[in-house]
Amino acid sequence: MSGKKAAFEQQLQRLEEIVAALEKGDAPLADSLAIFEEGTKLIASCSKQLDQAEQQVVKLMKGADGAPVELPFAEQED
Repeated sequence: MSGKKAAFEQQLQRLEEIVAALEKGDAPLADSLAIFEEGTKLIASCSKQLDQAEQQVVKLMKGADGAPVELPFAEQED
């Protein structure tokens, strides 16, 4: 990935490509190791972005006393 951090969605798409390539199993070992390493870096980056998003949501969901308010997700009915 070039200079700028890729958007979360682009990183996730690249991870899917990496998984597919590794599952296919026809790449030489050196290439497999290189894309595996790229995948681990992408996982770390995506995890960091998700953590930051969660922190932002918690910050936005503060109650009257300033403490975070956790609300359960609404269950969808079929």
